Amino acid sequence: MTTRINADFSQRVVVRPEQYDWVASPMPGVERMMLDRIGDEVARATSIVRYAPNSAFSPHIHSGGEEFLVLEGVFSDEHRDYGKGSYVRNPIGTSHTPKIGAEGATIFVKLHQFDEADKEQKVIDTSTQPWLPGLVGGLQVMPLHEYGTERVALVKWAPNTQFNSHQHWGGEEIFVIEGTFHDEYGSYPAGSWLRSPHFSRHTPFTKEDGALIYVKTGHLPS
Repeated sequence: MTTRINADFSQRVVVRPEQYDWVASPMPGVERMMLDRIGDEVARATSIVRYAPNSAFSPHIHSGGEEFLVLEGVFSDEHRDYGKGSYVRNPIGTSHTPKIGAEGATIFVKLHQFDEADKEQKVIDTSTQPWLPGLVGGLQVMPLHEYGTERVALVKWAPNTQFNSHQHWGGEEIFVIEGTFHDEYGSYPAGSWLRSPHFSRHTPFTKEDGALIYVKTGHLPS
């Protein structure tokens, strides 16, 4: 039977760090927290993957594309090392062999979610990229990727910033990297993942600790 985790994209989903349930992968030293998943070992999946120091993963081809953000440590493969804050897109048909060094690594990763025509491979060091002004005071935005209706960015929220009420055409997905993100439905500390469906609405804000978030919009089924 196909594994299905948070597979109904019409539903709002929130996963906070205290809800993490790490599952061993087929490779020693590699664990996954599955956020959403449709499929078994090859799946449309959104996960947090934790690599122990000096662990490795078998060679594999990205038959549906791979997008990841390095949250901690250094992720490495035969192509290069990707430090904390690296944003990487490996399109359909690319391949690699992850081999992690002494620091270990934790990544937020999305698999099998590329448009077939989206062929841009990219590596962005977000620690050196410039920030652009956001739509309201207290917000800074770092665009990472766009294709069709999909938009991916980091957004830095200063403390006590209020954003407008807005509706998500094509849905919105957020991973909280630092601080605490808030809206009228709750509070989401670092490590929280939120997926809001097509045409959902909210009014986000921060309090005294601010927030840094990964955000993707326009990519969920309507």
